[in-house]
Amino acid sequence: MCEAKSKPRIVVIGGGTGMPVLLRGLKNMPIELTALVTVADDGGSTGRIRKEIDMPAPGDIRNVIAAMSDVEPMLIELFQHRFSNENGLSGHSMGNLLLAAMSSVTGDFYTGIKELSKVFHVRGNIYPISNESLQLHAKMEDGTIVSGESNIPLVKKRIHRVFLTPEKVHPFPNAIEAIEKADLIVISPGSLYTSILPNLIIPHIDETIRNTKAKVVYVCNVMTQKGETTGYTASDHVQAIIDHIGEDSLDAVVVHNETISEAVRERYKKENAEPVILDRKQILHMGLKIIEGDIVTIKQATVRHDTNKIAKLLLSLVNT
Repeated sequence: MCEAKSKPRIVVIGGGTGMPVLLRGLKNMPIELTALVTVADDGGSTGRIRKEIDMPAPGDIRNVIAAMSDVEPMLIELFQHRFSNENGLSGHSMGNLLLAAMSSVTGDFYTGIKELSKVFHVRGNIYPISNESLQLHAKMEDGTIVSGESNIPLVKKRIHRVFLTPEKVHPFPNAIEAIEKADLIVISPGSLYTSILPNLIIPHIDETIRNTKAKVVYVCNVMTQKGETTGYTASDHVQAIIDHIGEDSLDAVVVHNETISEAVRERYKKENAEPVILDRKQILHMGLKIIEGDIVTIKQATVRHDTNKIAKLLLSLVNT
């Protein structure tokens, strides 16, 4: 009797707004899906909770739970609800409060995530990249140090590199194991220095990525971001990752290759953002494969990766 072929294991690493877009499509694919999520956020509701409770940042975890859940839309709307009345709850997200409460009830941040994942029928595994409270810092090209994830883009200086405190942050063991067993590792789009790199620079995460037998692909941002990647080309994004976690850490980069309309460009100019230039020769010179296509959707002049297109493309990479 032949053994049933196991589902391919895809691990997505990231945070911010780009990661949930990938996960919403991938959760419906015939795969074993794992999300490794940043816990370095310190802005808004997340920042207020972290100041009052010594816990990892819940905001990105909340968005990932919502993206990977399989429940009625109204329940997700409740989970993502943000209080707006002028009271003590103003600005807080219901999901952040639930994560804080569940962490308190269970006595552990990850256990809280796991229990909430059951409630929301999450398709796949969600692991914080670390189970510890940590802070992100950036060293700018002029040598100045900026502390706090939410503060880094505000200084409007070119970033040299980012680092974490405490220095001896421990990666979540399940995250290491997921990377080791993966068939495909996807570094998601998102704020490069404040949502993506904080995951990759966790001690032992970087070397595990370099040593994995899985294919490692980076889904490059479509637009630059004010205060982080102003003027960056696709190869500049890739180089920043290599500079932080070493050579031979990436195998391929996924890029959008269709022209962004002038109307959309004008909308992004107001945010000092522009389309990321695809400099093919430079990426190929770096030894990476380029996987390109029309992989975005545009709604109300806002560019986002297309959930279904990107999921199908990533699944196609598992056995190639």
